[in-house]
Amino acid sequence: MEYKQEQLIRQIKSLWVDYKIYQNNLYKSYKMALLKLNETYKEMGKREINIINQISKIQFKPFIDIKYKKNIGILLPYIDYELVQEEQLPPYSFENTSHHLDELIIFLKDFFKYLILYAEKEAILLSLAFNFKKISRRINGLKNVIKPQLESDIKIIKEILEELDRENYIRLKKTKSLIKN
Repeated sequence: MEYKQEQLIRQIKSLWVDYKIYQNNLYKSYKMALLKLNETYKEMGKREINIINQISKIQFKPFIDIKYKKNIGILLPYIDYELVQEEQLPPYSFENTSHHLDELIIFLKDFFKYLILYAEKEAILLSLAFNFKKISRRINGLKNVIKPQLESDIKIIKEILEELDRENYIRLKKTKSLIKN
């Protein structure tokens, strides 16, 4: 169990670096998307963007599939994400829209990609941390409860065996003395 605990620690440490990288990418992407959204709101207005949003819902179809792989005896989730665009033309005209809208769509696509990757890494880390906690409790239970209990049981068994051995020795002595007499 201690070997498995060490493996989990190594995996958590290696995944932590990736997790922080994905977290930074997500925050940067989120910040850029919000800045572009704000600029687009300034130029076009919220109503126009909401109309384009409603039309875009028809055009873009997200595909998300969660698969589980076993690693060190633990089921870890992996997320397959794909944004399927049914039509290649944008759902708006280039005349009446801001140039920030195209950039916003690109940033939002990146944002969702980073969000999915971040969620995957976070789910894996949480799963590993939960299993680490579970194994730590088992190890502590073995060290603090079962091991002392087994030691006391061994001590009692040794005392009983020594007592039986003394009784047998005394019986044999008495039998020998009865045979001599």
